[in-house]
Amino acid sequence: MFEFAWPWVFILVLLPIVAHYLSPVQRSEAALNVPFLHLFERESAQVQRLLPTSKWLWLGLFAWLCVVMAAARPQWLGDPIALPTTGRDLMMAVDISGSMEEDDFVWEGKAVTRLAAVKQVAGEFIQTRVGDRIGLILFGDRAYVQVPLSFDRDTVRHFLDESAVGLAGKATSLGDAIGLAIKRLRERPQNARVLVLLTDGRNTAGEVDPLQAAKVAAEENVRIYTIGVGGHPQQVRGLFGFQTINPSRDLDERLLEDIAQTTEGRYFRAHDVEELQKIYAVLDQYEPTLGAHKTYRPVKELYSWPLALALLVAMVLMGAKGRSYL
Repeated sequence: MFEFAWPWVFILVLLPIVAHYLSPVQRSEAALNVPFLHLFERESAQVQRLLPTSKWLWLGLFAWLCVVMAAARPQWLGDPIALPTTGRDLMMAVDISGSMEEDDFVWEGKAVTRLAAVKQVAGEFIQTRVGDRIGLILFGDRAYVQVPLSFDRDTVRHFLDESAVGLAGKATSLGDAIGLAIKRLRERPQNARVLVLLTDGRNTAGEVDPLQAAKVAAEENVRIYTIGVGGHPQQVRGLFGFQTINPSRDLDERLLEDIAQTTEGRYFRAHDVEELQKIYAVLDQYEPTLGAHKTYRPVKELYSWPLALALLVAMVLMGAKGRSYL
């Protein structure tokens, strides 16, 4: 897009006209008899032939217009470029152990697995974190970084959607997931280190004790929010009448509460999709984004073109005037 940075400068276009009408006209009644006046008349005729007065005037005004145009700073604005803003460093650790395949959640009227519900709700949460660096850790028997800390929210959500139950084993290594998150976050600024840990079970694998890892996280100023997922107890008819089945019997809520309290975070419990959505909405309030989306438009200055044209016209005028005296 083309524009002038200082369009008000164009008022100077009228300056020569104002100067012409305001300048005093010098008149004299005296006369001087010059015996060789015919020589001046002949030279004046030569000048008029080389460059008539009207053309001289219009070229001068055109040169002045070019000078004013250059002073108004013509610019070419490029397309907006999104700039990353300084926000939080947020790691998301998601359990993909075998129990996450339990289909005790409902999404749009259909029974879905716990992991499918997490993908949908957590994916929406990721898209709202404008300005944050977000990373993704998946864990089962072991923990591994699926996506390092990045501003690219679309990539993080894509790899979350691509995750599958059992890729990291059937067990749950909470301590290893916390330890890996600490390793990735300790290189970032201390006032914005956050880990969101989501699981549906208890620590059954790994080499790191979860509580010990939480203490190290507290020392490294990493705040941990834990989320326990799993459906409500259900009454199921059996051979001997109704029986109560608790699909969340393996969830260690006490451990998740201790991890969160140790790091000054908070523990959340999600029995269904609605509660999971509310939890991520609360997380947005606890950890609001620190920066708004910003854009930058590259600017190319074009003042050199009209300025060069003005100088060229001035050189033509000076050359024509010089030739008139030869």
